[in-house]
Amino acid sequence: MDYPANLFVVAAPSGSGKSSLVKALMELDAGVAPSISHTTRAPRGQEMDGREYFFVDRTAFDAMIEAGDFFEWAEVHGNRYGTSRQAIAARMQAGHDVVLEIDWQGALQIRRLFANAVLIFVLPPSWDELRARLQRRGEDSAEVIELRLANARSEFGQVRNFDYVIINEIFERALFDLKAIVHAQRLKYGAQRRTRAATFKALDID
Repeated sequence: MDYPANLFVVAAPSGSGKSSLVKALMELDAGVAPSISHTTRAPRGQEMDGREYFFVDRTAFDAMIEAGDFFEWAEVHGNRYGTSRQAIAARMQAGHDVVLEIDWQGALQIRRLFANAVLIFVLPPSWDELRARLQRRGEDSAEVIELRLANARSEFGQVRNFDYVIINEIFERALFDLKAIVHAQRLKYGAQRRTRAATFKALDID
């Protein structure tokens, strides 16, 4: 697959702040479009179907797997998450950069399918801060928080497979780093060759 746009894949353990960073990026950069994943988990707080996620039951999710509707899918914390092929392809074919928020398993599946994908991993500054963020969210029981922390330990081991690493210690600095990655990717030869094909042709550049 080769589309006239960039695909950014952002992964992080729960509580690292990736959702807040991606949301802030899209508020600042109209050229980046979100991809809305499907999930079997229940909505949290003010989440709405079709905005944060498409919320489906396991039967519907399994049917989508069988039909080959997902770029990737994975089971995380007992729930399934999947990225729609059609949604990603349509946005990238229209020339819009797309950002995905998915777990590390999904990120590596995307890389195998789309070699030009840019993989970004967000880390917390410390274990203590990660625990504090999970507790401040007020969404999970103590048992679930411990499970998320245990899972984070194995997730951290995957960071070496990513192109970029952002340490989210100070939010504004982490957001600057994310914006810098997006801008730098747009200036790479391959990306410019795809997005500015007419310019390259006019200049007789093969």
